[in-house]
Amino acid sequence: DAIPSADQIRITTSLKSQKGSVWTKNKSIFEYWEVEVTFRVTGRGRIGADGLAVWFTEEQGLEGPVFGAADKWNGVGIFFDSFDNDGKKNNPGVTVVGNNGKLLYDHQNDGSTQALASCQRDFRNKPYPVRVKITYYQKKLTVLINNGFTPDKDDYEFCAKVEDMVLPSQGYFGISAATGGLADDHDVLSFLTFQLTEPGKAVPTPDAEIPQKDKEKYQEEFEHFQQELDKKKEEFQKEHPDVQGQPGKTPCAFFLSADDLFETVSDRELRQIFEGQNRIHLEIKQLNRQLDMILDEQRKYVSAVTDEIAKRGAGFPGQQGQVSQQEIETVVKTQEEVIRQVNEIRNSVADALRLISGAQHPGSAAGAYETTQHFNDIKEHLHVVKRDIEHLVQRNMPSSEKSKCPDLPPFPACLSTVHFFIFVAVQTVLFIGYIMYRSQQEAAAKKFF
Repeated sequence: DAIPSADQIRITTSLKSQKGSVWTKNKSIFEYWEVEVTFRVTGRGRIGADGLAVWFTEEQGLEGPVFGAADKWNGVGIFFDSFDNDGKKNNPGVTVVGNNGKLLYDHQNDGSTQALASCQRDFRNKPYPVRVKITYYQKKLTVLINNGFTPDKDDYEFCAKVEDMVLPSQGYFGISAATGGLADDHDVLSFLTFQLTEPGKAVPTPDAEIPQKDKEKYQEEFEHFQQELDKKKEEFQKEHPDVQGQPGKTPCAFFLSADDLFETVSDRELRQIFEGQNRIHLEIKQLNRQLDMILDEQRKYVSAVTDEIAKRGAGFPGQQGQVSQQEIETVVKTQEEVIRQVNEIRNSVADALRLISGAQHPGSAAGAYETTQHFNDIKEHLHVVKRDIEHLVQRNMPSSEKSKCPDLPPFPACLSTVHFFIFVAVQTVLFIGYIMYRSQQEAAAKKFF
């Protein structure tokens, strides 16, 4: 039931009675080794099942009842058990179980009778993937675990250690998982294997690891491939004699190289910078158009308000007229300051446009953001000025022209005592009549029984 993808393998899905496993194709010939596994176990329930297992066995594992793999294995299994079969409330937990190919796994007791070492760790539904480091060196097996509470990949905690453990000199690595009545998603993100060597001991060369028969086979395949390539070159030279002797052209020029199919890192960065500059250029152009519109509207609004206030202020002599004239001058000065600031921003936008059009400098993104911020500030200032002018106009309006609140409609007269008693009497008569009608209906219905 395992489902592979580009970035992970889902060993089992969150469905009932699922089994899946992944195994290496070739045997590992390392005497000592270290494995780093990154996985994620997620489920909707408060508890999950059944769990996941990491294997090193003499033979490739088959499908079976032990977390999706076969029983009676020769090697070691590190079990990440999610379900509490024995009811001791010690799950989720990690258990190390060895086998010589003759033992059957004790499911009912969660392998506690066969465990060489164990620790209790909750590995379900963690914010980050869980990482496990399993090391076998000089007959010592050590298990370290990162619980997935931190993105630090090296934040491991000690879990279990087995002394004097003898494992097969060669074997297969694998990982398996299974679900039962309850189900979790068991995803494996990475499985890295490392060879460990003793200090001062020479590492075997790659040639020594390949058998002589395989080396001869690979050499024959290479020679056959070389002969086929020479034949294709000759055929191409016969079909295209005009290409021969021209500089910069080879018989294989019609094949696309990897550089032609895929862009390099520098090309991708340049393309992204160019696209970003084009977007900034368009945004600044739009801001420039909006600033022009605001300037026109501001000039019209200031001229109209100034004329209106001058007309209305002419009809108010004395002290009130003097105060209004001072307020008018303040508002006009504020408007002139706003217009000056808008003109400055417009000039800065024009300069930014020239820079982007000429040099396409990457730092223009900061200028676009700053211009946008200034534009928002101008809009806020315009709203404040508009509110002040409306308030000033409202104060200078004649009392006769000021809006008045509408009069409330007349309230109806209160209910008199006589009308109240008449209403109660009518309600009582209707209620008694309804009860009598219901009793007659029930009596008529009883005649049919």
